[in-house]
Amino acid sequence: MAEDGRTTHFGARTVPEDEKAGMVEGVFSSVASRYDVMNDVMSGGVHRLWKDAMMDWLAPRDGQRLLDVAGGTGDVAFRFLRRAPGASAVVCDLTAPMLEAGRRRAEAEALADRLDWVVGDAMSLPFEDAGFDRYTISFGIRNVTRPEDALREAFRVLKPGGRLMVLEFSQLPNPLLQRLYDLYSFNVIPRMGQVVARDRDSYQYLVESIRNFPDQERFASMIRDAGFAQVRYRNLSQGIAALHSGWKL
Repeated sequence: MAEDGRTTHFGARTVPEDEKAGMVEGVFSSVASRYDVMNDVMSGGVHRLWKDAMMDWLAPRDGQRLLDVAGGTGDVAFRFLRRAPGASAVVCDLTAPMLEAGRRRAEAEALADRLDWVVGDAMSLPFEDAGFDRYTISFGIRNVTRPEDALREAFRVLKPGGRLMVLEFSQLPNPLLQRLYDLYSFNVIPRMGQVVARDRDSYQYLVESIRNFPDQERFASMIRDAGFAQVRYRNLSQGIAALHSGWKL
């Protein structure tokens, strides 16, 4: 038990807050080498469309500096840099093996000179105040022990006029569709994890973590509470995922 007695969710389990980060790091270290392949298998490639929609709304521009937190293998940062050849990006992730996989991808795609890779915690970022024009986090904030702390850190490191954008699994407003999606998630995805990534337990956790994440309206309120203005969200694929946007004004 954490010294202050505080607990949080790790999938369907309740665990001491001070243990979650290490457990999450273990999950992603385990799946790092097959993470990108598994994303394609789980979503039928739809995650690529969601990330493209993220870039459409974010509208990258030359000269901007992006911080992609929980950026893993760099998928979002790569998209940002392709759309803005004069931009730069920093990928920050808790899990070193994920960043190593990303570095190899960046070298293969000739993007390495515009990218930096930093091991760091979303709740205590190792960056100066007001150093970035854009902050993104894609399918990562639900794994953070205290998402509200991560949102406050996002506000801190953004410049005035900077923008936050979060892509995360969310809740379908149609109860029948939600039940069907839950049946798929809990019965199919862990089996895929076993076959493709040889790791059922990690994907069981990932499915459970989605169900524990706040719905669209509640998460929008958390973003406002962190100081952001003009907070909006857009549902993707009927709400299986959602994009949330906010500005530091």
